[in-house]
Amino acid sequence: MDLLQVTDAGLYCAAGNFHIDPWKPVAFAVTTHAHSDHARAGSKCYLTSARGKGVLQERLGSGTRIETLPFGERIARNGVTISLHPAGHILGSAQVRVEYRGEVWVVSGDYKTEPEPTCDPFEPVKCHTFITESTFGMPLYRWRPQAETFTAVNEWWRTNQTAGRASVLYAYSLGKAQRLLAGVDDSLGPIFVHGSVANLLPHYQNAGVHLPATRRVENDTPREDLRRCLVVTPSSVEGTPWLRRFGEISTAFASGWMRIRGARRRQALDRGFVMSDHADWAGLIASIRATGAERILVTHGYMDVMVRWLRENGWQADALATRFVGETPNQSSAETNESGNNPDPPE
Repeated sequence: MDLLQVTDAGLYCAAGNFHIDPWKPVAFAVTTHAHSDHARAGSKCYLTSARGKGVLQERLGSGTRIETLPFGERIARNGVTISLHPAGHILGSAQVRVEYRGEVWVVSGDYKTEPEPTCDPFEPVKCHTFITESTFGMPLYRWRPQAETFTAVNEWWRTNQTAGRASVLYAYSLGKAQRLLAGVDDSLGPIFVHGSVANLLPHYQNAGVHLPATRRVENDTPREDLRRCLVVTPSSVEGTPWLRRFGEISTAFASGWMRIRGARRRQALDRGFVMSDHADWAGLIASIRATGAERILVTHGYMDVMVRWLRENGWQADALATRFVGETPNQSSAETNESGNNPDPPE
């Protein structure tokens, strides 16, 4: 019997009697990170990384019972050893290492391999079986260095200031928004954030992540500030009174899906910046190699493409059907998936 199996509640370790990122309430949920396709409410107890407790508590509610484990430390349940290791996706995101009677499995959760200041960098973990995501598991998805992307974002902001327009940058409220805030040039002007972003910032700051000063829109905010500002917000505010306060705007979206020709045009955006919190094709393949795993199970994304490539290159590989979503080409549903059952409402 496999060490981990998919049940109607999610990935389950029978020997240890626990689930990993279950999609139904369970007794004990080991949670890779706080995005809601991986962290569903209702379980009796959650185990997550010490770095990720704040954002998970914010998402699941103050009454939720959450136990924590520092990266690299181990605990045992019924003879099964569990440890958490950095996944580089968002603050506190973890890979789950499970060991039983000498057999080691690793569940990647969502991960990215390019280091950045808002979360601990991805660390490959040796194992026999590796369960990997494949959100961007096609060769066409290759990310440029993020420094180049931030240069482009800052130039877009400057150009809009010259034209008297606010720069509205759509981003998922947990993870991407904080990464953008940490990377933009805050000397250019005031930065406003939506409430769903603002509510998460203290957890990043408590974790030692440096972020620039941000503001909420007030009734007495000077019009000049609104004309030269950067606004970081989920796209669920589009067409709402909250966004109309900024007057004339230019809109952009930061996502790996901006790599697809026509994605920006279909979403009626002025700009699209290619930036994802998931590994690109090269990052996925390099990570799989680094685990030394003989068996690879591929979850959400381009599973068939990756499984075929892995088999052609010597791995024992299969698709593993789960309810995990990750980023999706449709930004509205992506925000719903990352924010709970409803998109972030306008303030």
